[in-house]
Amino acid sequence: MKALVLENFNTPYQLKEVDKPVPDRGEVLVKIAASGINPLDLKIKAGQAAHAKAMLPAILGIDLAGTVEAVGKGVTTFKPGDEVYGMTGGIAGVPGSLAEYAAVDADLLAIKPTNISMREAAALPLVFITAWEGLVDRAKVSEGKTVLVHGGAGGVGSIAVQIAKTEGAEVYTTVDPSKNELIKSYGAIPIDYTSLSSDEYVLQYTDGEGFDIVFDTLGGETLDASFKAARQYYGHVVSILGWGTHHLAPLSFRGATYSGVFTLYPLISGKGRAHHGEILREATKLIEAGKVIPLLDEQTFTPATIEEAYQYINDRKAKGKVVVDIVF
Repeated sequence: MKALVLENFNTPYQLKEVDKPVPDRGEVLVKIAASGINPLDLKIKAGQAAHAKAMLPAILGIDLAGTVEAVGKGVTTFKPGDEVYGMTGGIAGVPGSLAEYAAVDADLLAIKPTNISMREAAALPLVFITAWEGLVDRAKVSEGKTVLVHGGAGGVGSIAVQIAKTEGAEVYTTVDPSKNELIKSYGAIPIDYTSLSSDEYVLQYTDGEGFDIVFDTLGGETLDASFKAARQYYGHVVSILGWGTHHLAPLSFRGATYSGVFTLYPLISGKGRAHHGEILREATKLIEAGKVIPLLDEQTFTPATIEEAYQYINDRKAKGKVVVDIVF
């Protein structure tokens, strides 16, 4: 089969002929239709994501959507012809989705929603799983809670806003004012972080009490601000980028709590993979019910233009997730 192979960090991909994989016990062979690009993919390629444990030469690409061609022994949940999607590889030596085929752990997959395209499905796994783990698994979002999502127009943020709304929460998000209409279409309240400090918007929208849940998708100073925005005694902060050095005093003085999310752990460790499949089955239900809509950039790319796709994201031109059509 054809595949894009990364021989050295921070170098162009090489188009190569490699052996077509054969599904082992518990695996599914997927003919890949589309590969979603996440900011993490760019960091891995540049050699700036040691936590992803990439082993070169490698086939990268974390997210995929495609059609089951064959199943290995012990697989009963999928059959040839099923359209599936998942966060299945591209890290820790597991071959990714920038190839014609991938043999993947069946636990990582779910049936693709019937009302969206392969491109839209490939844009979802990492961002949906991350948002779900943070809001549902860690923060226990529920009806009536106030939720602040930092970066609600981004990949994870836009999904987090929609999940929180489906759970009946009152949702706010810091966002550039140019994205206000998008946020309002989700039923959330945009907060102009360019003109309001964290103290000011906490006072304006919560009478100074703080938000029940603060979901940080940006890290750094935004995580520090999140500690100050959590509700006193009951607030919970979740971050997907809590990797820096931070002072916990503002969080402690509010009597609030904190959780981190490391979405790659099941792929790296092999533990908890079935939960990723469970989360995506929940995603399929919500998408087919029209409660979650993927935010997809209209620009199209193929393996032949993969470097252009990465530059497009680096230049901040994307207005949604960027997806590569796997057509060699």
